[in-house]
Amino acid sequence: MTNIEQKTVNAIRILAADAIQKANSGHPGLPLGAAPMAYELFRNYLNFSYKNPYWANRDRFILSAGHGSALLYALNHLFGCGISLQDIKDFRQFGSKTPGHPEYLHTPFVEATTGPLGAGIGMAVGMAMAQAHIASVFNKPEFPIVDNYTYVLCGDGCMMEGISSEAFSMAGTLKLDKLIVLYDSNKITIEGSTDLTFTEDVEKRMQAFGFQTLTVEDGTDMAAIGKAIAQAKAEKTKPSFITVKTQIGYGCPAKQGKANSHGEPLGEENIVEMRKCLGWEYEEPFFVPEDVYENCKKIALQKSEKEDEWNRLFADYCAKFPEMKTLWDKYHDENSASNLISNQDFWEAGDSACATRAASGNILNKVKDILPNLMGGSADLGPSNKTYLKDAGTFCSEDYSGRNIHFGVREQAMAAIANGMLLYGGLRVYCATFFVFSDYLKPMARLSSLMELPLTYVFSHDSIGVGEDGPTHQPVEQLAMLRSMPNFTTFRPADSTETAAGWYYALNSKKTPCALILTRQNVPVCANSKKEGALKGAYIIENETKAIPDAIIIASGSEVELSIKARQELLKDNIDVRVVSMPSMEIFDAQPQEYREAVLPKAVRKRVAVEALSSFGWSKYVGLDGKTVTMDTFGASAPAKVLFEKFGFTVDNVVKQVKSIL
Repeated sequence: MTNIEQKTVNAIRILAADAIQKANSGHPGLPLGAAPMAYELFRNYLNFSYKNPYWANRDRFILSAGHGSALLYALNHLFGCGISLQDIKDFRQFGSKTPGHPEYLHTPFVEATTGPLGAGIGMAVGMAMAQAHIASVFNKPEFPIVDNYTYVLCGDGCMMEGISSEAFSMAGTLKLDKLIVLYDSNKITIEGSTDLTFTEDVEKRMQAFGFQTLTVEDGTDMAAIGKAIAQAKAEKTKPSFITVKTQIGYGCPAKQGKANSHGEPLGEENIVEMRKCLGWEYEEPFFVPEDVYENCKKIALQKSEKEDEWNRLFADYCAKFPEMKTLWDKYHDENSASNLISNQDFWEAGDSACATRAASGNILNKVKDILPNLMGGSADLGPSNKTYLKDAGTFCSEDYSGRNIHFGVREQAMAAIANGMLLYGGLRVYCATFFVFSDYLKPMARLSSLMELPLTYVFSHDSIGVGEDGPTHQPVEQLAMLRSMPNFTTFRPADSTETAAGWYYALNSKKTPCALILTRQNVPVCANSKKEGALKGAYIIENETKAIPDAIIIASGSEVELSIKARQELLKDNIDVRVVSMPSMEIFDAQPQEYREAVLPKAVRKRVAVEALSSFGWSKYVGLDGKTVTMDTFGASAPAKVLFEKFGFTVDNVVKQVKSIL
């Protein structure tokens, strides 16, 4: 290691420690210990362009151990990647580019929002999968236009979280050779030594998953780290896992190797001692000597030439294969689904009753040829979720061109992987499971919302309509949970027409994930269901005959049909009600006030909400004078028809509840 290399590594350490100290908040341990491996990666292996954070063939670097964000910010500052010295000084302050954990879209050159440990691993696997698929579609002999690697830096905490095992198991099965994991193995967590809770042989576990495993005994030995990365890149049949043994808080004598260096500032006196220990002769906080900047600038300029080379290669590719250029543009056109609004076949609902999950499956297979970049799958529930794309092949180690993904029973990793695939770019992605198991993947759905990723979640078996499988499989509170999440759209359609509207919304969303909540049981096509109304979140599906209705019934999903039948019974007693179908609260709430008033006029305070899920959240529509016919207990094991009757989802009970408020 030359003097300038060691000096640059120490500059990374000092910047991170000073930023955390100034903020009086943060995690210095990882940046101090992992600085050599991160610098070696950025210096000799990571292809990036400081001029263009979105260069298509850049290598992806994901800091799964997101609490070590000061490391990433220091690197990005030194290499000229959109972070100023003032940004470093503003670490963890309101509105700064340098938040406590890396945030996609908020900070330049951040590939994914990380922090929940292990999530970055799942997203990295998704990026590697997306790379493999797009490469299989577009690469030609002598034209490897999609040829990048995905690197992820993780720590002991990431390795303990179950999501990492889910994701790594899938990565090994798929033989994703362009996925390289750097494991910062410092054997310390917040509570102390990992020997308290984590004594497994990590390398053997990774070998069992199907990874090449490499070990660097000294985390300060950049030559050994570089040799391991080179070996990883040379492996063409499996992903690679590099254990780099480091010391947390390296260079700070009072805290090196100790748990208290993980998540608290080092302290002014300790930073003074650290400067002495590292041989850092500059006392001024945040000072970076000019030769360090020059070293990093030279490296960054060399890296940017990779983009220039790729641009020339891509231009030649487009000239030789114009049909592939057309396809490339289609893959990267975020408006490619907008024409579905006028596609009659897409909106054709038919006359037969069917489950909305089946309607969803039919719609998917209508759009798969219109949207060649649409791919996804289910957590081992494809036949039940109806998410299989016919004649589109299976994504597997033998054929990465397949568009059907078998995620296995891995709900949380599935969602993280799907997020990663969207982050990679060029794809429209969906994932699916039973609605009750949205509990397993909710943290990753939250990251979808935070990152503004328009991922489509397909959740079937949406209520006690699951039937005999009983309460463990019958969602009750899950819809309220998802409705409470910012920047997340739920859509529970009443029939095939509304299901098409849900898919249209999801496929045209730019910044918001959408969950389609679908029935197991058959539902009829409602006579007055309308795509235009459904696309506004709620609309009048059955109108009153009076000037002002006596009451309003608001329903979603399979309960819309029930509410329409209840209205017919109420008319026999000269009670004239309006029925509103509300597939999406979020979309309705975003409509102009005039429209919302037209559908739910404030003057009509007598309202009943009907939904075979929790009442939580309905009060804003039914008010103090209204009632709900909902599920505020767990379900039971019995045929669906029996359960709907036992829990009050009958015409008689809806009629009774309406009459009770009049």
